[in-house]
Amino acid sequence: MDSLITAAAQALATGDPLGALDRVALRDDAPALALRGIAMAQLGDLERARTLVRKAARAFGPKEAVARARCVVAEAEIALASRDLGWPVKALHVARMTLEAHGDRVNAAHARYLQIRRLLLIGQLDDAQVQLAELDPATLPPPLRATHELVVAGIAMRRLDAQVARAALHRAEVAALHSGIPALKAEVESAAGVLNSPAAGLLDQGQVRLLLLDEVQALFASTSLVVDACRSVVRGAGMSLSLARRPVLFTLVRTLAEAWPADVPRETLIARAFRLKLSDESHRARLRVEIGRLRKALKPLADVTASKRGYALSPQVSPDVTLLIPPVEEKYAALFALLADGESWSSSALALALGNSQRTVQRALETLAAKGRVQSFGHGRARRWLTPPVPGFATTLLLPVPLPGG
Repeated sequence: MDSLITAAAQALATGDPLGALDRVALRDDAPALALRGIAMAQLGDLERARTLVRKAARAFGPKEAVARARCVVAEAEIALASRDLGWPVKALHVARMTLEAHGDRVNAAHARYLQIRRLLLIGQLDDAQVQLAELDPATLPPPLRATHELVVAGIAMRRLDAQVARAALHRAEVAALHSGIPALKAEVESAAGVLNSPAAGLLDQGQVRLLLLDEVQALFASTSLVVDACRSVVRGAGMSLSLARRPVLFTLVRTLAEAWPADVPRETLIARAFRLKLSDESHRARLRVEIGRLRKALKPLADVTASKRGYALSPQVSPDVTLLIPPVEEKYAALFALLADGESWSSSALALALGNSQRTVQRALETLAAKGRVQSFGHGRARRWLTPPVPGFATTLLLPVPLPGG
């Protein structure tokens, strides 16, 4: 590896893409193309970065398996940064195995972290945690130690464990400082900002009080019966009932929780659960059926008692009822939660992460764009969405370098 390639790689390792480009911008050999691609990724030009990295992979000869595998890892991180979650993960797995077979432990670990971060984004927390447990951050350089702790914090926040998340972010901050990479420090600060932002709203007599993750965690550990509209779950006395796949039942229990301890008229329940403005005897019969199903589902946490004008929620193992709602517009809460990471997303990646059709997500994005709640850039398949204001293109790519060579 010549001196310019070495110097460019060292510049990228310290988060200096412009310094790297000064050394290799006019070169078209395979190592230079790879480093130029990483530099463009760190500068935020992800499409140009992807093109350069792919060109570099083709330019490396068949005997340069490690260099080609590193290019695959680089392209995978570019895909992750651009939220192209449909990128072929099998190619990353093959690249990781190649790197491990050739003793490139750092880049192999980096490839594993990319796999784990993708699992985290699409909500497969158990799989992410299993893979994370196979890695020992103590043996890795500071940038990857910071990445490890960021993933630990991400899993903990999604599992509502604020203490574990806070401790992991502290370790990530220390590792980021040791790395000396500004983009990594910014990523840790961004994650800390998410942890210190409202995680839910507590609805009490028509008034909403925003709660931090620590407060939500404390509420779940209390004696209250918690109707969690953020996740469509009813919790109490150490038990948890998910109604995410039974939206009619959750709408009923949420409506009853809003009114507790008062009852709710049958007409209101019919309108909310069945989305009907008028009701007749057939709708009342359907309501009785759904209330029966709700009673069965809620046992032993709560009962639903009939009154002269409707129904009321009656907690069985808790002294009171608490209703949690999303801190943002509820209909689009899950969408906003994904966009909150500050990165730009394609509609296909959002659809994959949300488990919805791409067309459904596109309609939601167009509705929010008309209200000024989200913004987009690019056209066609290159179109990306994010929450305003547009944060430039300050990517958090932290590709281990030197990339080319042995």
